Amino acid sequence: MFKIAVAGTGYVGLVAGVCFAEVGHQVICVDIDKKKVDLMKSGISPIYEADLEELMQKNYAAGRIDYTTDYRTAYKDADAIFIGVGTPEQPDGSANLSFIATVARQIAESVEKDCLVVVKSTVPVGTNDKVEQFIKDFLVNDVKVEVASNPEFLAQGSAVRDTLQAERIIIGTESKWAEETLMRIYEPFHLPIVSVNRRSAEMIKYASNNFLALKISYMNDIANLCELVGADIQDVARGMGYDERIGSKFLNAGIGFGGSCFPKDTKALEYIARQNGYELKTVKAAIDVNKEQKTMLYKKASKRLITFNGLKVAVLGLTFKPGTDDLREAPSLDNVPLLLEQGADIYAYDPVGVNNFARVYPEGKNGKGSITYVSNIEQALEGANVCFIFTEWGEIKAVTPETYKRLMRTPLVYDGRNIYSVQEMQEAGVEYHSIGRKPSTRESVKESRNLELQNS
Repeated sequence: MFKIAVAGTGYVGLVAGVCFAEVGHQVICVDIDKKKVDLMKSGISPIYEADLEELMQKNYAAGRIDYTTDYRTAYKDADAIFIGVGTPEQPDGSANLSFIATVARQIAESVEKDCLVVVKSTVPVGTNDKVEQFIKDFLVNDVKVEVASNPEFLAQGSAVRDTLQAERIIIGTESKWAEETLMRIYEPFHLPIVSVNRRSAEMIKYASNNFLALKISYMNDIANLCELVGADIQDVARGMGYDERIGSKFLNAGIGFGGSCFPKDTKALEYIARQNGYELKTVKAAIDVNKEQKTMLYKKASKRLITFNGLKVAVLGLTFKPGTDDLREAPSLDNVPLLLEQGADIYAYDPVGVNNFARVYPEGKNGKGSITYVSNIEQALEGANVCFIFTEWGEIKAVTPETYKRLMRTPLVYDGRNIYSVQEMQEAGVEYHSIGRKPSTRESVKESRNLELQNS
């Protein structure tokens, strides 16, 4: 077993550290925030992630993982140091590597034995070459330090499973020693390992995420065309999914992708291409489609309604996807300010994302409108004039069409995740608009209501 230090305790670093401990390695996680470290020592996860807290408590009790702000002690005798700090997007689309540089210098000034530094953070192609040189430039002791690339492929909401049961592990190295060290670290996982050079590993991460983003944007583009020609995007996706060359995953149309990876990584790869004198037309198109898609429902509703001013607007789902409290690039962040600017009185529900969202939009008056956070879906829908669905949480999917009809003042629903059957919503008397499917018209809703009267 190896003695491993992990720099950064966000989604990447903390999940990696806990999973390394779970397979038997001795792990120390480093963070600059003492309150966060104390929280983790007490067994509480700073991020909402399925199964993470249980594994933190189990491995801390077993003495296989600890948390500290003392990077010098953590790094000085580590066999391997994994870097999992953030590389946030800059205004021009490039990745901010300042956190990587800070950790690299700390490592250089602290290591007292031969050590493998492994970058798990998503970084532009060629960054690991620079990190290795940077460490050597500031190295204090006469020890061997090499840098390897080991990009993560976890998804928020299933990060622990995606690490322990990964489809493959990508390692990028420039020496046999580095390759063998990483192979031995990952041996207890019993997973397929793809070994390439550092730059190929860096590109695999970007190429993979951008391909999935392209798939999503392509389906959203097709969904918009489906509405115009009278086709149903879910039928189209079902027919496409049987083709093994295409596959059935990432074919669900909606109001765009969000999160910490796809938006940032598409912009970063497009920036890298521009810096090298090349235009990635497909990736640029995916970025443009995604930007337009996020406010598609708002635009539809604006055409249907005279104004949002003074209307009660139910917002169901605030996070960018279910299973996480992460708001990064969530469609709610694009739509809520538009609704508030129009004077809407928003009643918002999310099972875990409310606290984070309230930091951006505090409860009460916001500009011309207001926002109220509610603890259940019924409170959001009661007397509402219109409802927007931005996240497909299980609690939201469980709401029946009849509930919208019964609770809302005007049963007008705009669903960005295609949760419901168009026919079932129509039969319940709900005017229902989704993505890439024929909407239930006001005339159809009237017919449904007339049928109810005839049968009563």
